[in-house]
Amino acid sequence: MGAAFRLDVGESGLATLAFDLPSRRVNVFTRPALEEFRDLLKDLEHRQDIGCLIFLSSKPASFCHGVDVDLIAGLEEAEAATAGAVAGQRLLDSWSRLPFPTVAAIQATCMGGGTELALASTYRLVSDRSDLRIGLPEVRLGIVPAWGGCVRLPRLIGIEEALGIILPGRSVSPPKALEVGLVDQVLPDATFLHHVRDFGLERLREPRLAPSDHDLREVFLEKNPLGRRLLFDQARRRTLKRSQGRYPAPPRAIEVIRLGIEKGPSAGYAAEARALGELATHPVTKNLIHMFRLGQAAKKDPPRPEPGVIGKIAVVGAGLMGGAIAHLISAKAKIPVRLLDHDPEALARSLRDSATLNQNRIKRRRLSPPQARHLLARIQPTFSVRDLGRPDFIIEAISENLEAKREVLRDIAQELPEDSVIASNTSSLSITRLSEGIPQPQRMVGLHFFNPVPQVPLVEVVATPETSPQTLATAVALLRRLGKVPLEVKDRPGFLVNRLLGHMLTESLWLLAEDLSPEHIDSALTTWGWPIGPFTMLDRIGIDIALQVSAMLERAFGDRLVVPAWNWGEAFLQRQRLGTKSGGGFFRYENGKPRGLDSEALRRLEIPDVGRGPGEGTGILDRTLLPMVNEAARCLDEGLVRGPQQIDLALVAGAGFPAFRGGLCRWADHQGIASVVATLDRLAGTVSERMAPSRALRDLAERGGFYAASPARAE
Repeated sequence: MGAAFRLDVGESGLATLAFDLPSRRVNVFTRPALEEFRDLLKDLEHRQDIGCLIFLSSKPASFCHGVDVDLIAGLEEAEAATAGAVAGQRLLDSWSRLPFPTVAAIQATCMGGGTELALASTYRLVSDRSDLRIGLPEVRLGIVPAWGGCVRLPRLIGIEEALGIILPGRSVSPPKALEVGLVDQVLPDATFLHHVRDFGLERLREPRLAPSDHDLREVFLEKNPLGRRLLFDQARRRTLKRSQGRYPAPPRAIEVIRLGIEKGPSAGYAAEARALGELATHPVTKNLIHMFRLGQAAKKDPPRPEPGVIGKIAVVGAGLMGGAIAHLISAKAKIPVRLLDHDPEALARSLRDSATLNQNRIKRRRLSPPQARHLLARIQPTFSVRDLGRPDFIIEAISENLEAKREVLRDIAQELPEDSVIASNTSSLSITRLSEGIPQPQRMVGLHFFNPVPQVPLVEVVATPETSPQTLATAVALLRRLGKVPLEVKDRPGFLVNRLLGHMLTESLWLLAEDLSPEHIDSALTTWGWPIGPFTMLDRIGIDIALQVSAMLERAFGDRLVVPAWNWGEAFLQRQRLGTKSGGGFFRYENGKPRGLDSEALRRLEIPDVGRGPGEGTGILDRTLLPMVNEAARCLDEGLVRGPQQIDLALVAGAGFPAFRGGLCRWADHQGIASVVATLDRLAGTVSERMAPSRALRDLAERGGFYAASPARAE
């Protein structure tokens, strides 16, 4: 491997140090890169020909993304992690003490150790690129910034702003970074390097300030112990409420920051190193790193044909999903989109919703009012297929009805160019059947967006036997432009996520039939880590939609996914009690917020509204989670996805499975698949034969578990 750093020194004394890690799309500090940087620093400490040094990146997408995550994943002992933190702190301390001013010239994304290097620089200049972000995301991996980030950032921008970046692992835009004082100037991207050079020339031979000389906020902080205590107490309460105590890194970061402020930088650095030592080997950290690596692997495509060029897009159906997809295309991909619906009110509502989302971004200073108006103008409503123009990509997003969708798709296909890609947004319908009768069926693909569209990263991508490789490549490329995680699945009933979730939701209904209350069932699952429980989930999905999907899954999988034979029509459908969208389902809602159990609906189902609860937690978890594990084994056996990695990523990114548990398959492996099989055998005898472990799961138990049996292991 070649050199990662290139030092150029001009006759004027202005020098540049360019970071360009070989064979990587982004810059990260690998072990060889760290050793090279350390040797460079030893040389720089004695250079007499440098008056100002500019640190920049030669990669268009990355200033520096910090430490190579493989180094963190490989840590098995606390002592090694602590030593690594101390070594990193010493490197950046040496950088901060060079005998000439240093400038971090940030023209691309800057994260983790890259941000800590910038903090150790004399000056920080940043491009005005709209996609550029600066942040310290370490807590998302279960650790804390440990190369001085917890010490330097609060001294630079204040305790409150620093907590707001470090605790959620947040990244900020260039305007926000300038506002809080994280950077010194925001410069036009087109002439960025020209301005950086001028900035550096102005500072040639400028005496390098000692770190303590420009800690302007430190004195103020030291004189306000009561204010500091209030800030830290509030941060602890918010963190506990948000994390429910399941993530150890945020509270530890609060303590490290407090020590660095109250006891001084040396104590802060020592606390950082200790915290990294203890957190790097924590099971939650290992699980979060596992999920991070799965997400990174999902960005690497197998060899594909060149995707088609997409200049115009059309969305058919201005309902909840179609309107949200159109907004996403406008806001993220920045592509003009025609939105078709025969209902004027549906179109008006979609435009209002898009305007509201843009307004929220304005409030968060992510968007200016002129930019928001421009985004909204990209969405062009229409009532007629003939007015769609000649889109390169069209997404059908009407309601889940096979015949209605087929009719719409056939009508659309007649008006489109032969090379336009046609996608159907469906949560459960067969893409193969939807493509029947469409000219050039090789251009048809399924896209399953999840609700809410702007928030859920996952999109299931479903190819038929006739879908062409280029159609698939074009669909995946579009999803990446939308910031989504595309997951390719086979065209099977329920695809992957709904098929697995169907088992948790169905079994929750059977628990309800046994007189366990929805509150207790939801509480057991949320206490375990799910963001919402199964009955809240059913209300959010919509009980009408859930019943449609349930009927399809029951036809496909028979007794193992049959729901109780209640009078659903009388209890919910005929009374328009469809969940959050109608103000009531299993729970009552006011302005979208739950207001307790809908006892009247349960009485119509002939279920008592007083159920057993707190003592049933373990049984609830076994009954709802283990059938999902059983079905995951079947999915792999059928080749629905490539491996357990895709299942774990899909459930975390698409369904809210708790990331700190590492995904369904990894969690099941930690429980022991043999133990899971034994529990399911017991439940098959005491509850129902539908709980019986599958042949596929028994086979996995013999082979050591999901990941032991997988040919492509994540770790």
